[in-house]
Amino acid sequence: MGVVVHSYAMRWHSPIESDKYPGFKDAIDLMEHCHEIGAGGIQVMVQGWSQDFGKRVRDKREKLGLFIEGSIKLPKTREDVDGFEKEVVAAKEAGAVTFRTVCLNGRRYENIESLTAFHEFVKNSIISLDLAEPVIRKHKVRLAIENHKDWRAAELVDILKRFESEWIGVNLDFGNNIALIENPMEVMNALAPYIFSTHVKDMGVREYEDGFLLAEVPLGAGVLDLKKMFDICRQHREDVNFNLEMITRDPLKIPCLKNDFWATLGGVSPNELASTLRMIRRNPSEKQLSVVSGHEPEQRLAIEEQNIITSLQYSKDYLGMR
Repeated sequence: MGVVVHSYAMRWHSPIESDKYPGFKDAIDLMEHCHEIGAGGIQVMVQGWSQDFGKRVRDKREKLGLFIEGSIKLPKTREDVDGFEKEVVAAKEAGAVTFRTVCLNGRRYENIESLTAFHEFVKNSIISLDLAEPVIRKHKVRLAIENHKDWRAAELVDILKRFESEWIGVNLDFGNNIALIENPMEVMNALAPYIFSTHVKDMGVREYEDGFLLAEVPLGAGVLDLKKMFDICRQHREDVNFNLEMITRDPLKIPCLKNDFWATLGGVSPNELASTLRMIRRNPSEKQLSVVSGHEPEQRLAIEEQNIITSLQYSKDYLGMR
């Protein structure tokens, strides 16, 4: 099991002074720690990497015997393409052949306020992918678009079919689309044929007055059928990397009972909403979903580390990972 850098959202470039949980200043720090705790690789941001740094990462990666995937921003304009290509080259030097990306740095129901704005987002996403595709094709690397609480599964499939590029596929997040009122197993079946990489997570859910709460929880503690999801992923790509994204944070509020939530989601059927709410009512987390914002920094860091360790162990005990 690899580890996504966002699993260490608190320690990545952390300003917190801690002897036990020191911050990670770069990919090499992250890699060394993930090796110590028994992970098989990392998925990490590559923004600003030089080719020299890529070689340093490669040397460390080869010494530790880990895999590496990049996380990269799409170019927005032609002026961004040169920088995008330099980052691809540097990360490929380190050993990355798969690059996770997102089309929206945020959540659809929070960042996009109207259907007009959503159509503009779609247009700009296509422009960015048009700019990126020749670069990734030239360097023979894979660009994996995450379902990042922005695309519903069918919408992302439409984007992939538009390009029909062997170099553009999916970074399949196991739980994100619950926030967009989709059944996670249906999302898995729709996106797995295009899979390049993964964000493995389990999800805790509970109702609240405006909808439901959604939170990453240690693997095995949530509502997802992880074993079945792993099997589906492997059926479509035997060599897929499984990357843990266990984000330790306060639960997200999904305000699906408020009008504003539906500004860009008018195509969701009443049956889908009813099915999602039934799933949440039948499978509420046994414990109150963890709220970490009230803890002292050192305690938050300890919770983050324990969640990751627990999830890695579960993957070995129950999901066939080494």
